[in-house]
Amino acid sequence: MNGDAGSHPRPHPHGTMPVAAFGAAPEEARAAVVLLHGRGASAESILELARHLVGAPGEASLGEVVWLAPQAAGNTWYPRSFLAPTEENQPFLASALRRVAEVTDALAEKGVPPERTVLAGFSQGACLAAESAARRARRWGGVAAFTGGLIGEEVVRDRYEGRFEGTPALLAAGDPDPHVPWQRMEESAQVYEALGAEVSLRRYPGMGHTVNDEELAWLRRRLEELVTA
Repeated sequence: MNGDAGSHPRPHPHGTMPVAAFGAAPEEARAAVVLLHGRGASAESILELARHLVGAPGEASLGEVVWLAPQAAGNTWYPRSFLAPTEENQPFLASALRRVAEVTDALAEKGVPPERTVLAGFSQGACLAAESAARRARRWGGVAAFTGGLIGEEVVRDRYEGRFEGTPALLAAGDPDPHVPWQRMEESAQVYEALGAEVSLRRYPGMGHTVNDEELAWLRRRLEELVTA
């Protein structure tokens, strides 16, 4: 079942937290990115990725993108490792999934549907982006998981419903990574492919726990495709 986002209506610790914004107004945007920060970071810090991409030479078209970064309560989406048993990360994980759904649903109401919305994140935020998209599999504008995979002690295929319908998905990480084992990246890619995503699985030996220029270039190209379609 994919219902964790809605099966824990109370408590909702992330529900009253702000959403930082950058770029176009949602009502005027041709595409959107929901950016999810890592453990101990903030919405404002992850928005630096947006400022970097929009400010790059020749990227004027990205001015038609709205970037939204929800803030996690206590700067952490869930307390334990993403590899811990799911129940040990509750109620925070359910609240985090619900919060992402709220943000994407609000974008749709303002004229930016899921097929023009990219879910992206780094580290803990990458895990949340990957999990959120799979729990509500449909045609998304894209999924960019910068060092993160599906959440849980084991990958449970029956947890994910729907079809990605060709959604482009980037699953990338260094190897070895201190927090994300490469095996989980491979398992996540397999689930995504089974759900109908077009997966780009990228392994960067010795990269460290960071985001590289090649990953950002993938996101830039995907947004250019969305705003010019």
